Amino acid sequence: MDKTKLGRRFFESTRGRIVSLLRGSAGTVNELAEKLELTDNAVRAHLLALERDGLVRQSGIQRGHRKPHFAYELMPEAEHLFPKSYDTLLNQLVTVLKGRLSSRTLKDVLREVGRSLAARESPSKRGGLESRAQNALKVLEALGGAAKINAEDNKLIIRSESCPLAAAVAEHPEVCQLAEALVAEVVGADVKERCDRNGLQPRCRFEINKAGR
Repeated sequence: MDKTKLGRRFFESTRGRIVSLLRGSAGTVNELAEKLELTDNAVRAHLLALERDGLVRQSGIQRGHRKPHFAYELMPEAEHLFPKSYDTLLNQLVTVLKGRLSSRTLKDVLREVGRSLAARESPSKRGGLESRAQNALKVLEALGGAAKINAEDNKLIIRSESCPLAAAVAEHPEVCQLAEALVAEVVGADVKERCDRNGLQPRCRFEINKAGR
């Protein structure tokens, strides 16, 4: 199912509404119960489940009229649940650049972005080719991919069924140049992009030439 739909369904649930309420500031059981029109016990049960999932935690005590109350806040890990506009922003940015730059210049710009991103995310080039390829894998995963490495003939193949830039690639295939440059910068070897952009979900494929390590 589409991640946007999954996110919408979560935030329509009671636990999702609690997460939304806690995003801006910490809250007590009483405060949440009042805003959600639920009993304190019902809110405690949802908070317990969110705690088990690593999404909320107790963050201190607030004074009450009769007794102090525990306050709850979001864990940093909960931030990934909230929808992001990065895909839309990247799409529009590439659209504008395509209207102002030649095809060659656009590809050069995207490659430079990929190299800069690689330098920031994985500055070390130590270790053998396989070790550096694993570093590239981690960078792709940090962007939202789900990649794996296989050896074929004299090449290392990085594949991902989940393209981290899928929304942009579907409209602007040139964006794959960014990912190619990123992988090449991390592994320090010749890399060729052989991505499959047919169908609804683009699939990544990067070929690393062992001879050019």
